[in-house]
Amino acid sequence: MDFLERIFGKTPGVSGQRGFRHDEREEEAVMKIIAGLGNPGTKYAGSRHNIGFAVTEALAERHNIRLTDGKFRGRYGTGIIGGVKVMIVQPQTFMNASGECVGPLASYFHVEPEDVLVIYDDVALDTGRLRIRKSGSAGGHNGMKSLISHLGSQDFPRVRVGVGKKPEQMDLADHVLGHFAAEDLPVIREAVSEAADAVEAILSDGIDIAMNRFNVKHEAVQE
Repeated sequence: MDFLERIFGKTPGVSGQRGFRHDEREEEAVMKIIAGLGNPGTKYAGSRHNIGFAVTEALAERHNIRLTDGKFRGRYGTGIIGGVKVMIVQPQTFMNASGECVGPLASYFHVEPEDVLVIYDDVALDTGRLRIRKSGSAGGHNGMKSLISHLGSQDFPRVRVGVGKKPEQMDLADHVLGHFAAEDLPVIREAVSEAADAVEAILSDGIDIAMNRFNVKHEAVQE
């Protein structure tokens, strides 16, 4: 049973510029941090807010990267994706304090904000829609607010995965901490896989090529 089945249930029957920031001096190539946001604990597994965890689990499984608990209040592991050295990170601080893990980790390993790629849920996008951005504001997302505060910059790339707007009568927290409806599970499984594809494309081909490939596919999305 793969991790998607564990989280969401059974699944139905170019080379080019690498990374986010190009360095011609290969001997000085920097490590990239891939941070998937979510909340720790089985209570939140598979929730809308944990889509970043799901995508980073997919990447770790694809590339045989073992994630273990460590310092900086996170789970992380290192490996190679698309020829680039990466550290996959899942903050264990709870969503609203995500920066308390990623900020110190980036500082310790001398990783600049532009080399931190963040994957997180977005209620402004329809369920399963993707959007890659080079930078931007938090857009009301508390996890991103924390990251911007602790990284000291909003100029870092991100992959946003749509989890759908909240019902009119529902509290936003209840919506993002809730689980996907059964009819949405095939869509969200595909979105998790596609978001992992997007991260791989960013690393192997560069963010501009990845944006052209994935954002154009989802260009009907209203931002």
